[in-house]
Amino acid sequence: MTELTKELVRTWIPKRSETAHKGDFGRVHVLAGSVGYTGAPYFAAEAAVRTGAGLVFLNVPSEIWSVMAVKCNEAMPVPIPQDSTGRELFHGMNTCDAVLIGPGLGREENRDARTRFLIKELLPPLILDADGINAVAGHIDVLKARGDRLTVLTPHEGEFSRLLDGTPIGSDRAGAAEAFARESGCVVVLKGHRTVTAFPDGSLFLNTTGNPGMAKGGSGDILAGMILSLLGQGLSPHRAVPAAVWLHGRAGDLCAEELGEYGMTPTDLLNKIPKAFLF
Repeated sequence: MTELTKELVRTWIPKRSETAHKGDFGRVHVLAGSVGYTGAPYFAAEAAVRTGAGLVFLNVPSEIWSVMAVKCNEAMPVPIPQDSTGRELFHGMNTCDAVLIGPGLGREENRDARTRFLIKELLPPLILDADGINAVAGHIDVLKARGDRLTVLTPHEGEFSRLLDGTPIGSDRAGAAEAFARESGCVVVLKGHRTVTAFPDGSLFLNTTGNPGMAKGGSGDILAGMILSLLGQGLSPHRAVPAAVWLHGRAGDLCAEELGEYGMTPTDLLNKIPKAFLF
């Protein structure tokens, strides 16, 4: 298992060309949000922006679109098409460099079926978070059907247990993440103290940043957006995913140093992402 360090992650983050333009840094797509959950899509999309994505598209339900249009200055929110099957969504999402599904999406039968359809059909690297993960609990065949297409799961321990049909993870978090990564063909980011990133080829990364002040609703949405951004910018999965995990924790540590663990918020975490890259 490889421990993530500042020195290692520094070598993974490429220097930007002086002649670059926004098209060089990825087109990424977020499908997220529902009534009562307007923070999650904002955090995910804004984290993608703060992590350097060139263009960030955000699809949200029409009921909350006006809220997101006010909240988002850089990301581009668009109402989800009325077609509940996901076929209209698919065409726009499939042209992007990476896709994130799930933050604050909510659970309904049609919504879960749409998520599973998109998982099966989408070609770009795909990150599943929160209700994107819950939609495939009991449907691991949907994940396996993606074959060699990159799929990243970002569960906390409760979501991961649901993927295991309710089986407790136990004390060997790394072993559980590695076993599921091998079985499903997905990259597993098992969140928590010392987040573990497991790849289907057996590669394991142990995070060394982060603190209990990050244990607030919204922090995971930010991590998902950061992974989305680095994958969309073309970093290899073995660099993009663990680097995002380490940078997310570093941003949290910068917040704790300045504000303390009790009062820091996910909004503070967002604002520290740029400084997290100054290492």
